[in-house]
Amino acid sequence: MNTTIDSAGRIVIPKSLREQAGLLPGVELRIELDGSGIHIEPATGSGLKASGRFLTIPPTGEQIDSDLVNRLRRDGQR
Repeated sequence: MNTTIDSAGRIVIPKSLREQAGLLPGVELRIELDGSGIHIEPATGSGLKASGRFLTIPPTGEQIDSDLVNRLRRDGQR
């Protein structure tokens, strides 16, 4: 799959790839040089994030189930 870089240096990641990687609008990305290529991944982990008075789960594409919620609650209480 090919794409181009526009004059502002932006790259469009095709929707099918964004969906497979769980990249939603507003997700912070980590970008690194990887040999002669570039590696892009979500910078957020699966931990809880403070958002005002609430703890939120950053979008990661990870399936949310009761085990994940319980683990995040335990981690947030530490």
